[in-house]
Amino acid sequence: MSATPFADPNHYAVISAMITPAFFLTATGSLLISSNNRLARVVDRMRKEIEHLRETVPGPMRTELEIRIGYHRRRSYLVLGALRILYAALSAFVGTSIGIAADAFFHYQLGYLPTLLAVLGVLLMLAASLCLGQEARISLRVLERELRAELDKDSTIPQPF
Repeated sequence: MSATPFADPNHYAVISAMITPAFFLTATGSLLISSNNRLARVVDRMRKEIEHLRETVPGPMRTELEIRIGYHRRRSYLVLGALRILYAALSAFVGTSIGIAADAFFHYQLGYLPTLLAVLGVLLMLAASLCLGQEARISLRVLERELRAELDKDSTIPQPF
């Protein structure tokens, strides 16, 4: 056996193994970008509703705006939670790649650590995806409320529901 693991021609296998988490890193990065965009849209929408609320007198319309703002608030917390989870997943995948290299360097003494980090990263991505799915459902609920409110303004338009 060589003096260091990297003097062995099999170190290319280690490098190849280190690249594998990059696919997960790419997927996580894509989710982070889209989630940041979602958060920005939710915040913009909430600010618009708050501005509209300031101009609305007490009554049913104001109550409806307050309900929708509450939904947007919940949505923003879900997306923010997903972002935090995704950053943790990103860290787990980077740790996986570093763990693979460290394991080879220390003659495979780390055991299952790199694998456990990879599994943790995947589980975190699953959790973030569930948060984003819940946020999407709430978003559709808000849209449904807005549509009903608009259709209720003009009772001459037939309502399918």
